[in-house]
Amino acid sequence: MRADEYLPRWFGKVRLIFRATLVLLLALVIFPAQWISWKFGLPSRRILPMLFHRGVARIIGLRIHVHGEFAKSRPMLVLSNHVSWLDITALGTLQPLSFVAKSEIESWPLFGLMAKLQRSIFIARERGSATAAASSAIAERLREGDPIVLFAESTTSDGNRILPFRSALVGAARAAIREGAAEDVAIQPVALAYNALSGIPAGRMERSSIGWYGDMAMVPHLKIVLQGGGIDVDIRIGDVIAASTAEDRKVLTRQAEDAVRLMLAEGLRKRPALTVPAKTPDGPE
Repeated sequence: MRADEYLPRWFGKVRLIFRATLVLLLALVIFPAQWISWKFGLPSRRILPMLFHRGVARIIGLRIHVHGEFAKSRPMLVLSNHVSWLDITALGTLQPLSFVAKSEIESWPLFGLMAKLQRSIFIARERGSATAAASSAIAERLREGDPIVLFAESTTSDGNRILPFRSALVGAARAAIREGAAEDVAIQPVALAYNALSGIPAGRMERSSIGWYGDMAMVPHLKIVLQGGGIDVDIRIGDVIAASTAEDRKVLTRQAEDAVRLMLAEGLRKRPALTVPAKTPDGPE
């Protein structure tokens, strides 16, 4: 049983309105500043999205536990598992990053606009012809030195397992080397494990409620997150794999998938300490 289940039902609605208002106010401050930063090429254009994600994480109660460090070498392609739209906020708090995202995210309120303002690469995954264009765009951004995050499963899971990584877009890393724009590309495996909800260690069912996958609608899931208790996410950053050392993109993808699979298992095993509710079902102690 979660700690927030001891709270009156109206509290969740109040928390929803309060958090949604704070996120909106934060967006009204950050978004115009980010647009101006990009228009005039200001250094703040890389920092402001990170500040936005940090603010959102604090507002919605997303507690982030990081193990390991990102490589300082560039170009860098991050290959991560994908559980929820929360992944973008969680990773976005760590350092300036750009994401490869599905095209429908462009139309999302707030988060879609921020995705465009932080130069996300949008791909229509249902069109096979879009893969080549996206791969070319990723290669170009890698040549420019931007760290790019690719959710290599190409979809979201329930947070309990890793789906097979797709190798098509990973080929962009080798393309950047092949075209002579970079001597090598650092492939950084990353695993996100959502392991506590409302301060209580999460099991398979709880992680499924955190995940946004299948045919789940965005707005109802967003509502659940905003009115619920805090969420803990364990982010594990693995050792760099040099793109030049793999025989081809499929071998490279498999190496990254194996690393993420191991880190996810470790992240799910090491749960945060139990938060004891203030009340028992029978009333105050």
